[in-house]
Amino acid sequence: MLYYLAQYLNRMFDFPGAGVFDYISFRSSMVVICSLIISMIFGKKIIRVLRKNQIGETVRDLGLPGQKEKEGTPTMGGIIIILSIVVPTLLFADIKNIYIIVLLITTIWLGLMGFLDDYIKVKKKNKDGLSPKFKILGQVVLGIFVGSIMYFHPDVVIKESNDHVVSVVEDEVVEVSDDVNKSAFSKEEKSLKTTIPFVKQHEFDYGDLLPDGMKHKNFFTYIIYVVFITFVITAVSNCCNLTDGLDGLATGVSATSGFALAVLAWVSGNVIFADYLNIMMIPNVGELTIFITAFVGACIGFLWYNAFPAQVFMGDTGSLTMGGIIAVFAIMIRKEFLLPILCGVFVIEGLSVIIQRVWFKITKKVYGEGRRVFLMAPIHHHYQKKAEKDTSSPEMKKRIEAKIVTRFIIISIIFAVVSIMTLKLR
Repeated sequence: MLYYLAQYLNRMFDFPGAGVFDYISFRSSMVVICSLIISMIFGKKIIRVLRKNQIGETVRDLGLPGQKEKEGTPTMGGIIIILSIVVPTLLFADIKNIYIIVLLITTIWLGLMGFLDDYIKVKKKNKDGLSPKFKILGQVVLGIFVGSIMYFHPDVVIKESNDHVVSVVEDEVVEVSDDVNKSAFSKEEKSLKTTIPFVKQHEFDYGDLLPDGMKHKNFFTYIIYVVFITFVITAVSNCCNLTDGLDGLATGVSATSGFALAVLAWVSGNVIFADYLNIMMIPNVGELTIFITAFVGACIGFLWYNAFPAQVFMGDTGSLTMGGIIAVFAIMIRKEFLLPILCGVFVIEGLSVIIQRVWFKITKKVYGEGRRVFLMAPIHHHYQKKAEKDTSSPEMKKRIEAKIVTRFIIISIIFAVVSIMTLKLR
């Protein structure tokens, strides 16, 4: 809203300072500050409400150090994250932008799913929460929605590089070198092209999976695309949920992933950087930088209360939402194939659970009893168990969690840096 107010004041009255709202860099800085203020100030009030209504975490006894102390800690703290994302975005972003609209819908949709899941667990005393079938159905509906927007909406287009240089101020072309009759990029076109990291010819079109001349090729391309991105959204969202097992872990890892996505979105929507890096230019996608910086600010602000020892847990309200946001964001900036690297910690966490379950079932059939690869899955609990065996001091056992979280966040930073490097490393 402030974005439109500033535009009006600048246009009608040439109001001093109003023009600064045209710059993505300024608005990105403002949403970070705003999301931090909301999460830290209003977060405390939300925690009090959750505690007053006895919305506390029920902890299963897994034999982990410091586990019982977490009993009764307020959950559903993901509400803080959602508010800290949505409010700054509404204030500073161009909410007519189709990419912003999709991400706001994604945030609210997954937030409601996660909230319902937490509500059933906490208030209805049903440990299973929302049925997995309904969760999958909700993620499938979201996948169809996002896929349809990407395929059909007229504003979702790309421009491919014409191999020459332009000069820009923010997102406006002011000078074209070499040939004034050419532009830096081709005309806008509808396409399902995406980017494959570490590959020289790094652009991939989903339509290439089907033979030329195939009857109803466009329809089947759409089906393949929707199926794939639905899988991506479901996988990342659930892996983020699995990662949310230690104080500050999912929040810290998501923040580093969000920062990398902010860089990727900004360069993809900026003419000069897209041309220099020889990547496809995606018109209007630079506005997503506003949303994702709000996301980063919300995660960091939530860490104020979620860092060890946690005063509040995000619950599925937060973890499902954050994972879904990261997945949908990557899809819209054509970087979905980069997610295994960018979300490396999420992938490791998810794979550890799959490996543990598959190996247990196989060994149970072969040997009559199930055997485990890890001491416990997801893998962060494995390291908890391992460290507990090597530590005798009760006080040190309680601090193990903070050390594991810190190291996982460091690993996620490495993954984020490598993801940014893929812009040129091919």
